[in-house]
Amino acid sequence: MINAIFLNLPIKNLKKSVDFFGGLGFTFNPQFTSEDSTCMIIGNNMYAMLCEEAKFQGFLSKPIADPATTEVLISLSCESKDEVTSLSEKAFALGARKVNEPEDHGFMFSWGFEDLDGHVWDLFWMDPSHVQ
Repeated sequence: MINAIFLNLPIKNLKKSVDFFGGLGFTFNPQFTSEDSTCMIIGNNMYAMLCEEAKFQGFLSKPIADPATTEVLISLSCESKDEVTSLSEKAFALGARKVNEPEDHGFMFSWGFEDLDGHVWDLFWMDPSHVQ
């Protein structure tokens, strides 16, 4: 079975992305960091490789998707409604664009943002007693 996930995301400016995600509390693995990319630690065995566009393009023969479109919605499960709210508000303060208003369905709460490079992140909390 799969034992880890590495998202690879094209970015325009490594320093700005590190400052943004560092401001949200994420850390980075220096072992997999260079002048044009870094490995952001999302959680246990969950990582996002943030690669400046020139490096990212070197992995593919297809063009990088236009950030005005959405190819992927990255959803991250949080520990609580408060964590969803806190992280979303920090993201907005750091320059993220609000993509929706908070959604509260009772058993699930979510709120999303678009990062500095146009990637859409959906933060959510789901009541564990609701999931079977």
